[in-house]
Amino acid sequence: MKKVSYKEYLETLGKIGKAIASDLYLGDILKLIVTLTANVMNAKICSLWLLDDKDQSLRIRATQAMSEEYLKERKLMVGEGIVGLAAKEKKAIVIRDVLKDSRYKEKTLAKKEKLISMVSVPMMVKNKVIGVINCYTTTLYDFSESDIDLLTAVANQAAVSIENTELIMKTKIVQEELEARKRIEKAKGLLMKEKGLTEEQAYELIRKTSMNKRLTMKDVAEAIILSSEIKKP
Repeated sequence: MKKVSYKEYLETLGKIGKAIASDLYLGDILKLIVTLTANVMNAKICSLWLLDDKDQSLRIRATQAMSEEYLKERKLMVGEGIVGLAAKEKKAIVIRDVLKDSRYKEKTLAKKEKLISMVSVPMMVKNKVIGVINCYTTTLYDFSESDIDLLTAVANQAAVSIENTELIMKTKIVQEELEARKRIEKAKGLLMKEKGLTEEQAYELIRKTSMNKRLTMKDVAEAIILSSEIKKP
């Protein structure tokens, strides 16, 4: 495996920075991050795991590897295996030979994929772990400080991207919910006025129509509002 040059270091960070600033979906950004990282590190496998705060588990979300065995659903708890250890200790973990390290749990897979050395780096935002990035080689390799510096920078850039994307999504969901409530309230008012219904009856009519027609309540509300506007002289 080659050593990472300073030029490659900067170029990779630049490309990842552009990806994060783009309009790509999060899944596409994560895929691009692992692909660029694997290329510059000349790694056999680069994988990205995200932390689920609810149960403190890590799940694989992106990899450039094509092996079906590696791509299948995977889950590790914080503190479990090398990935979980990197998340727990909030620092890079380097393994020179995964087959000889008792902390590495997937030796059967490592033999099949011919994986030997690895580095696992936590993805951090303000001392908070978001996930972990791994890189594997197929030959014995001593990861240098520049290798770990690059992976740490990549990991932290990815962490910021994920935080920002999730914040945007949460804000968007809240805005959509508020808009839906406004439309439903307006539709309720129209039904109460036009059909002489109580507020509860109007809401129940919208809800039942939504279930029967397999539409969202907002869509039903929009139809009621549009129908009322068409009826206006």
